[in-house]
Amino acid sequence: MNPILLIEDEPGLVMTITDLLTAEGHSVESVSDGDAGLAKATKEKFALIILDVMLPKKTGFEVCRQLRQAGIDTAILMLTAKTQVVDRVVGLKLGADDYLTKPFDPAELLARVEALQRRVNKENRVNVHTFHFGDVEINFETAEVRKAGLPLALAAKELQLLRYLINHRDRVVPREEILQQVWEYDSEVSSRTIDVHIAWLRQKLDNPQNPKFIQTVRGKGYRFTQPG
Repeated sequence: MNPILLIEDEPGLVMTITDLLTAEGHSVESVSDGDAGLAKATKEKFALIILDVMLPKKTGFEVCRQLRQAGIDTAILMLTAKTQVVDRVVGLKLGADDYLTKPFDPAELLARVEALQRRVNKENRVNVHTFHFGDVEINFETAEVRKAGLPLALAAKELQLLRYLINHRDRVVPREEILQQVWEYDSEVSSRTIDVHIAWLRQKLDNPQNPKFIQTVRGKGYRFTQPG
């Protein structure tokens, strides 16, 4: 099993998180600044990256952005002491899979780690590898997206959500199912999070005002469909 990489500069928190994860059977490696974290995450294989936002030398946002640009798709859980919604949105849009605000409950950290690892372990079960709709072409294996022949960047969670909807196309997928299967947190994640990601997908791939492919079924959920 690949270790978990912890990129955190607070020694006490490094010790606390390492002890928590080790007690659950995980192997943990840690570094204390953004440059070292980026280098290690680029060169070595990890099961998960726990990434603090406020780091010396390079912020967690910058580390996340550069990892995704380099094609590193390891799941990223961001830690932040900030509570503003904008900071959470920035991390998610840069490609983070989840975030956790400090101070946090140890049980919640473990739950998020386990959920992210379950999601990673299920990747190979997904049926759709490539897909085409409208003027959009997607290769889910390489995370490459093109619209009208031009490269288009999607955040990791946007791509996972789109892949799940496409796998279950022409069926109404309830919000509760999306929370369980894509985020895997049941009630721990607000359904508003899903709505925000759907809005981002429509903005990039569909028509936000009159969506053709990613449709809302009021009171039930979402459906991906290809008009005949």
